[in-house]
Amino acid sequence: MKRWLPSPWMSFALLLFWLLLNQTLEPAHLLLGAFLAVVVPLLTKSLQPMPYPRIKKPFTLFRLIGMALVEIVRSCFNVSWLILFTPKSKLNSQFIKIPLTMRDPYGLALLSCLINSTPGTVWVEILSEKHELALHVFDLHDEQWWIKTITTRYEKPLMEIFEQEQNA
Repeated sequence: MKRWLPSPWMSFALLLFWLLLNQTLEPAHLLLGAFLAVVVPLLTKSLQPMPYPRIKKPFTLFRLIGMALVEIVRSCFNVSWLILFTPKSKLNSQFIKIPLTMRDPYGLALLSCLINSTPGTVWVEILSEKHELALHVFDLHDEQWWIKTITTRYEKPLMEIFEQEQNA
């Protein structure tokens, strides 16, 4: 089964999105969607840096995503307020470095998605010599708060979710 469907959930998602995009359940679209759902994961299998991760703590993942959604909405209002009502001279845009202990590529990818989805922050790069995250903050007032927030609210749960197998 794994030979033809290396990632059944990915195949299911591809078929579902194909049908949603085409807004039809016609047999031709079902067949073409099923073909794509089998072929695309097979063609992209070699691009995976390692086997697909096994999520052993799904509730931690759901809690993290929920917390991130709240943070995204809060940041939308804060950044909008800053753009509309704060003079440019009062803004303090800065780059900061955040030390990371997480090494899992899937965890780092999700961390990047969460950070870049939050208005006012941009993941710039991972500085490989010290494994630090270079982060741009739109209006920085407390660098230590950002370091603590990224490491405790985001990195720690992601390590529980993605690095559990390596530590076990």
